[in-house]
Formats: sequence, C-alpha cells, structure tokens
Amino acid sequence: MIRHPFRRHPADGEIWRLALPALGALVAEPLFLLTDAAIIGHLGTPELAGLGIASAVLGTLVNVSIFLAYGTTAAVARRLGAGDQAGALRSGIDGCWLAVLIGAATLAAGWPLTPWVVSLFGPGEDVAGHAETYLRISLLGIPSMLLVLAATGVLRGLQDTRTPLYVAVTGAVANVLLNVVLVYGLDLGIGGSALGTVLAQAGMAAVFVRVVVRGARRAGVGIGPDARGVAQSFGAGVPLIVRTVAMRVALIVITVVAAGLGTAELAAHQVAFTTWTLLALILDAVAIAAQALVGRALGAGDVDGARAITRRMVQWGVLAGFALALLLLVVGNGYARLFTPDAEVRSLLFAALVVAAAMQPVAGWVFVLDGVLIGAGDGRYLAWASVLSVAAFLPAAWAVAVADVPGQAGLMWLWGAIGVWMLVRLVTLALRERQDTWMVTGAVR
Repeated sequence: MIRHPFRRHPADGEIWRLALPALGALVAEPLFLLTDAAIIGHLGTPELAGLGIASAVLGTLVNVSIFLAYGTTAAVARRLGAGDQAGALRSGIDGCWLAVLIGAATLAAGWPLTPWVVSLFGPGEDVAGHAETYLRISLLGIPSMLLVLAATGVLRGLQDTRTPLYVAVTGAVANVLLNVVLVYGLDLGIGGSALGTVLAQAGMAAVFVRVVVRGARRAGVGIGPDARGVAQSFGAGVPLIVRTVAMRVALIVITVVAAGLGTAELAAHQVAFTTWTLLALILDAVAIAAQALVGRALGAGDVDGARAITRRMVQWGVLAGFALALLLLVVGNGYARLFTPDAEVRSLLFAALVVAAAMQPVAGWVFVLDGVLIGAGDGRYLAWASVLSVAAFLPAAWAVAVADVPGQAGLMWLWGAIGVWMLVRLVTLALRERQDTWMVTGAVR
C-alpha cells in the first residue's frame, strides 16, 4: 500500500509548532520594506528607485550578519539537546554582544561612505539623492537590527518562536504608523520613512534584550561580555559569512543590472525583489524549524530523528512553494497597483512576478535544505556551495547586462538568471543532504 506523502507525520506537530510562529515573524520583517515601498512609491518613481538602491545596501549589511541569527540558533539548540540549558543561554548572550560590536562598527564605517556606495550603482542625480537620504538615516538602526537578529536566534534555539512573532508583529505595526505620521503628517518625505523604521527597530531590540536578560538571570547565567565566547561565536559564523557574502554579491549584481536597464525597470525590480524576499521568508519558516529541530536532534545524538525531520520538511517546503506560485499568479496585477500609479512600472513588475512565481517550488526545497545544514552546523560546505552557485549565476547576469534589452523582456531575462542561481543551489544542497557527513552529534560540532 502506498502511503500518501502528506498524511499526518509524527514530526508534523513539532515542525508546525515552531514553523507557524516563525512564519509570522519572518513575514513581519520584509513588511518593513514593503511598507516603505508602498508609501514611498506614491511620492514618486525616483524616490522608489532610490529606495531600491538603499534597500540593496541595507540588505547586504544585515544579511552578511545573518549568521547572528542562524549560527546562534544552531549553537543554542545543540546545547539544549545535550541538556545544557545554561550553556545554551551563554552561547546566545555571546552572540548578542557580537551583534552590538558589529552593528557599531558598521554604523561608524557606513556613514561617511554613503555617497560613494550609492554612486557604485550608477543612478541619476535625482535617484542618488533619495538613496543617500534613506541610507544615512537607516544606518542608525543597524545596531538595533543586528541585536534583534541575535536575540531571535537565541529564542529559536530554545525552541521559542512565539516571542519573536509577537515582537515582530508589534514592530511592523509600529513601523506603519510611524511611517504614515512622519512621511505624510510631518511631510518628511523619504527621510521620514527611514526614521520611522529606525525607531521601530530600536523598540524591538529593547524588548528582546529584556526577554533574554530575564531568561539568563533565571538560569543563573551572567549577562556581561565574555571575550572568548564572543570570539568563538564569530569564528563559528565565518563560513556563514562567506556563504552570505557570496549570495549578496549575486543580489547586488542583479540590482546593478536592473539599474542599467532604466529607472522604471529599477523601480519595478525593487518591488519584485522585496516581494521575492517576502516569499523567501515565508518558505524559510520551515527552514527555521529545521535549524532548531535538527540542531536539537543532533545535540541529543538522534541521527535517525534528524534524517526523518529533514525529509518531512522538504515535502512541506516544496508544497508551500507550489502554493505561493499559484497565489502570486492570481494576485499579481492587483498587487502591482498597491505600489505605484505608474502604468509602465506596474507592467514591468507583473512580468518579473511571473518569473518569480515559476521559481517558488525550487526555492521551497532549497531553503529547507539550507536550514537543515545550518542547524547541523555544516557551515563550511554551505560556504563552498554558495560560492559555486554564484559563480554559475554571474555569467547569466553578465549576458543580460551585455544584451541591454529594456522593458519586460530585459527584466524577465534578469529574473531568469536568478532561476539559474537557484537551480545550482538546489543541486549542491541536495547532493549533500543525501550523505551522512553533515550529521555530527554532540553539544558542540
């Protein structure tokens, strides 16, 4: 008798206990940028294009530090699985201190370099001015955002995805209200949108700090910085930094190519890319559960459990990808109208969304496997696989840039290059998952 692949599985309860709250929190994160895009888009196309450039830079700064969440989740979950809750909290606190240090350094370096960084994208003067304004103000929120990443990783590793959900939703609502008041009420323009987001991020960081400190005190764990622990957290995160830097290189190249196609194409790409990020984070909800559950299982020495959880989550990831693809195709035209009154930009945006929809099932598979290997602490392989996938993508992006085809065709070819990237990622991760090398057990990998 053939067993239906989506009949209830023993792991489903734990997967969705973690994944559903994680989904809410993950969706709330890109809502910051989607809110800004919707509000700024009605200020004008140059403002929206400027946001596209600033968002690419900010996304790079934050995502290079995503190991603060991912690495912390894996480390905390492993120690929790091994029965060492105090050690789990100590690892998490070290990650939070590392976030503060990286955030302060990023702000100090990024502020004076803002005009030069924006100029690398080659925008027109009107677009460049808006991009610089948004980026300078947004840099003030980087320390808070990185601290939010690290603290979220602590709680996920402790198998708590509900608290990050509550904080993220509250922050997203506050961001909307602040943006409306500052942009329209006080007429601060694109700078008001950036300021509203900074204030919302600072509030989220304050709440997370309180939660983590309270948990540490209950467990009798000190909250002061430990130089050795902070250094170990950074060392463990280096492979994930390499992985993320390679991915961000690809995303920056995509933005540069879009800018070369024209202002309308860049504006449409910005909304399409932010939407892609939203969909990726929806799919990443299962990957977050993978990080926590696989890390805990391997910490406890349960290799069979880690394998069973992985296979089940892959099934859910692919199914979710098909569902998102269908949803995107159904709502695409109406969705585009939310962001701009410009008919040309709307047409370009829908064309990009069609290609993005076709990639969602593959993306669901890729993101789950990525989460599994992160939870296992298999950072070195992930770094190698990421570099290889980007190396395969760059010639495809270069071909689009050289062809210089404007309009829908050019933008669709650009998003097709993203498809090449995703397929290579799938091959490299699927080959690794079939092996047993990544399943190292114990509290520390």
